[in-house]
Amino acid sequence: MRGKDPETGEFLSPSRSDQRRAALDVLALGGRLAVLTDAQLEKLPIPESLMPHILETRRITAHIAHKRQLQFLAKQMRREDEETLDAIRDALDEKGEASRKEVAAMHRVEAWRDRLIDGGDEALAEFLDAFPQSDRQRLRTLVRNAIEERNRNKPPRAFREIYQVVREAMQAAPEEGNGE
Repeated sequence: MRGKDPETGEFLSPSRSDQRRAALDVLALGGRLAVLTDAQLEKLPIPESLMPHILETRRITAHIAHKRQLQFLAKQMRREDEETLDAIRDALDEKGEASRKEVAAMHRVEAWRDRLIDGGDEALAEFLDAFPQSDRQRLRTLVRNAIEERNRNKPPRAFREIYQVVREAMQAAPEEGNGE
């Protein structure tokens, strides 16, 4: 039973609803950990005592047995201190944010590549203004080759090279001209 502090009138412990929400949160965290690969798990600050339980949860595929093992994993995780669980959550969130940033950067590179191929000399001039360290002659040759490859239905070798050149230019100057 929770009880109240006679002096302040505040509750002495969390309510059952709060305890249940916290337990479900840990269960969801365990589920997220159980689907990660070994390489992804190694990058997270997971205590050695939890690793066998995570691996066992991942190994079991029968629905009810997997659910039972996941609940057992959550029970073991609730025994860890809150700082450990927060560190795991933070590492997972950073990974998600990094992945989103990576995908956004890839889309920017692809957009520049498409603009260079479809936009002609104006797009090339814009790109060179944004990234002056780029090799104008090589880029112009690659764009011309990519257009020719597309017209002749050849494999997109130059198309891929443009992507590499644009990506390198954008990585060399990340603050400059990443927008479109």
